[in-house]
Order: sequence, then structure tokens, then C-alpha cells
Amino acid sequence: MENSNSTPTQNIEKKSIIKAIAIAFICGMALLIVAVLPAEYGIDPIGTGKLFGFSKLYVPDEDDNNLQAMVSNTNIPLVKMEKVGSGPNVPRPVEADYPAPDKQLPIREDQTEVIVPAGKGIEFKINVLKYGTVKYEWTTQNRELLYFDFHGEVKQKVKPKQTYYDSYTIATANNMVGSLLAPFEGSHGWYFRNSSSQDVVVKLKLKGQYTL
Repeated sequence: MENSNSTPTQNIEKKSIIKAIAIAFICGMALLIVAVLPAEYGIDPIGTGKLFGFSKLYVPDEDDNNLQAMVSNTNIPLVKMEKVGSGPNVPRPVEADYPAPDKQLPIREDQTEVIVPAGKGIEFKINVLKYGTVKYEWTTQNRELLYFDFHGEVKQKVKPKQTYYDSYTIATANNMVGSLLAPFEGSHGWYFRNSSSQDVVVKLKLKGQYTL
């Protein structure tokens, strides 16, 4: 009868294979935790992704709200130069050419939210003296796109039948940052128009020489 028991050499080979598999598994898990999870999925359970810089490789996907906003605003109409300002039929008031005051308004900072109703437009304005400066930043809460007209209206002693205004920027966007040097005393700000079926929240930051 032949002996069916394994030889010492076969046992050593089996142990070596098992050991190699175990080492490969441990190395694979270590690579997954240290590099793959932070770089591909933004998951960094032990902080090694941040330590070795793999977390910087992670680029998050757009969420469903952002994708929906992008899809629903693919047909954005072009803005023509004729849309800038109140038009040639509205005379420029003499108050627009008054000299700047000797003293500007004190510097202040504010943060607020503007809710633009679904299917409607709304204005947000601040009062600035001639040559007053204001820095601003606004962003829609879920990165929805809004049509806006950033403009200023001249402060007049007698309210006219047709309001004269200058447009500074007209576009469709979800974010805007910049500064204003007011060309005349009056109210300056944004007209936002929301063409979607959901209300849009605009987060607005201001810093400069103005009053609300």
C-alpha cells in the first residue's frame, strides 16, 4: 500500500503559498486604506490620505441637485447690448453728474439671504454715495443658475415717470464676486430672475461704504 500522507516538502510549499497570499492580502488592504479610498472615494479613515497627499486627488461628483440645475438651464438665452441700462429714451438725470461728497459712508459688513421665488424676479439694493466702494460676493445655495442684472439707479429729488439706471453686469450664473465704485449716488444692486419651478436662496456678502 502506498503512503498517502503529505511529504515535508509539500507541507512547506503549502505554508509558503498561504503566507504569500496572506501578505498579498494585507498589502492590498493597506494600499486600499492608504491610497485608493482617499484618492478615489474621498474616504480617509486613518488620515493617511491627507498625510501622503492622496486626498487631494479626489474630485467629488456633482450631486443630483447640481446636475438637475445644469440640465434645466442648458438653453440660456444670449444677452444683447440693447439690454444694458434703461435705454436711450430715458434721459440721464442731472443728479448723476453731481460731485462726490467730501465724506463717504462708514465701512460696514453684512451677510444676508435673498429668496428668489419660483418663476419670479426680485431686487436687492443698497444705498451708496457717489464714488463709494463696495465689495460683494453672492452664491446660490445649491448652485442653481439665475439671470441677474447688476445695476444702479440715480437718486433724484423728484421721482420720474421712467427710472434711469445703468447696468454694470448682466448674465446668468450661480456665483458672482467683485467690487463697485459707484458712478453716482443712489441705489445699487441686483435684479434676480428665477425661471425654475423651485425657490432659490442667494447667500450674499457685502463689505464697503453703504447703507441697507
